[in-house]
Amino acid sequence: VQILGRTRYWLRYQLPERYIRKNSLPLCIGQKQIWYILRLITPDTNVRFDHCAKPEFDSWRWVDYWEPLNDVVYFKRKVYQKAMSELGVLLATNGIPVKAEGYPAKKNKAKKAKS
Repeated sequence: VQILGRTRYWLRYQLPERYIRKNSLPLCIGQKQIWYILRLITPDTNVRFDHCAKPEFDSWRWVDYWEPLNDVVYFKRKVYQKAMSELGVLLATNGIPVKAEGYPAKKNKAKKAKS
């Protein structure tokens, strides 16, 4: 793969209380992550998941850039949104189109006039 970029800062989320496994060690209450945007520079057929005893994934597929925002569990959605917004700019500067309509709508924070 070719590394096109990464998020500038750590992105964090906390697990909702009901997902915390209190009897498990180490205790996991969330994650902090650096996200990378990569370009696959080999044929798709070279992507394999059977090179270790317990692979984290068993399959993959190409999707539209913003589709993961619709599929991710709710408590990770803000992290995905931040990472994908930041990394989408890097795709555009590398000549890879990212559909703008996928960007999350920003709330209009109109300032109230002071009297």
